[in-house]
Amino acid sequence: MSTSLSVITESPSSLDADAVVVGYHSGADGPEPASGAHDVDAAFTGGLARTLSLLGASGALEEVHHVPSLGAVTAPLVIAVGLGPAPGGGDALATETLARAAGAALRARGAQARVALALPAATADHAGAVALGALLGDYAFTRYRTGAGADRAPAAELRVVSAADGAAAAVERAEIMAASVNLARDLVNTAPADLVPEDLAGVAAEVAREHGLDIEVLDEQALADGGYGGIIGVGQGSANPPRLVRLAYSHPDAASTVAFVGKGITFDSGGLSLKPAGGMDAMKSDMGGAAGVLAAMRAIAGLRPVVNVVGYLAIAENMPSGTAQRPSDVLTVYGGRTVEVLNTDAEGRLVMADALVRAHEDDPDLIVDIATLTGAQKIALGNRVFGVMANGDRVREDVVAAAAAAGESAWPMPLPEELRKGLDSAVADIANVAGERWGGMLTAGVFLREFIADGVAWAHLDIAGPAYNEGSPYGYTPKGGTGTGARTLVAIAESYAAEPN
Repeated sequence: MSTSLSVITESPSSLDADAVVVGYHSGADGPEPASGAHDVDAAFTGGLARTLSLLGASGALEEVHHVPSLGAVTAPLVIAVGLGPAPGGGDALATETLARAAGAALRARGAQARVALALPAATADHAGAVALGALLGDYAFTRYRTGAGADRAPAAELRVVSAADGAAAAVERAEIMAASVNLARDLVNTAPADLVPEDLAGVAAEVAREHGLDIEVLDEQALADGGYGGIIGVGQGSANPPRLVRLAYSHPDAASTVAFVGKGITFDSGGLSLKPAGGMDAMKSDMGGAAGVLAAMRAIAGLRPVVNVVGYLAIAENMPSGTAQRPSDVLTVYGGRTVEVLNTDAEGRLVMADALVRAHEDDPDLIVDIATLTGAQKIALGNRVFGVMANGDRVREDVVAAAAAAGESAWPMPLPEELRKGLDSAVADIANVAGERWGGMLTAGVFLREFIADGVAWAHLDIAGPAYNEGSPYGYTPKGGTGTGARTLVAIAESYAAEPN
């Protein structure tokens, strides 16, 4: 069942809904009603804020309390969600704060199917943030559930209370974005036996067909004939052969082209350099970069920015077997450069090398790759912030700014020149890992940079931590696949878009 999403202007106290969501700030004397909540607050004897205080509410961000209305308002349930301190000095509430609060409220909606959101939405951006957070927070992956939770359906109806000009368009955009991000989440959460490389390529073909994208899929024979040694090498140990998918969106008035490259390792055992058993179950998420690219391409097709965008999904399954690549093997990647494989668990950079070189053929103004590439990213930046590296300061700054505008947390990281020497190989053009462990995220970026031609702008997003949430849900972020990076890619593409004629 899909969710009906709309914008309304009626007073939230008289809405025919199962639940109405209102926001509260943390004040010096307890919770204080936020914009949009005053009608509902006033409908309660003594004010809803007083009731919330008695329940121990403070108004802290994402704090959620359920209050039966007992007829004070038309909806039988009020869901009060914290927004943190009210902004001072006339500053506007951050859109990300609203999105997180809406997500927390929808995660806690229970069986309420018709929900009205009366959070602060005096601008179109705020209305869009409320809608996006609600749709992302209401996400649930139930494919394998047969007991409790099997019937967890999305809300039947979401209504955003806003009188802002442009609110309807902003909410429509949020619907496109949320559906795309949730597709990426579904893919990451799918069991790897049900999402082998051919399956992921098949999902990409279905998305292309439904949303008017051009698509090219290279199977194992085409990859071998084309000289894609990185993808072939990584995938040769699996019974499920690899794929390279190229998706393309074009606009007749576009003046720029952006290329995205996503790592699509549908399961990463480490190959013969086998990973420890602990945590290997999370390696179904090693295709999170490719899922992000596919989600971004789906959203771009719906938003129709005036820019050309090409997306590559470099897909393989990294398994140990008698046919698997061995440490000390030498691969010839697309374009002719040779790579000595010193560790088969550093496989993502091998498939990415093929796709990065191929992406040059689209003559892009910018190449951005996105990958769950290194455990070192999690050590450096944790599980909520992804690293951004680039071959130019301006490119790196622009990508970090795009992430911030999209509501995603990114941090600029360097590519120290001295790390390149550690990738020297005694027998090939370059080795896939360095001799020391320190700075592993940066060294991986240095490796990828080797496959970018001079004069081509390039950025690398390492999303290893944020792509898969192994902890508790928070805000609009669920446990499991998060869809991290997709919104940033869309924002990057739109930053290159020309003004429509």
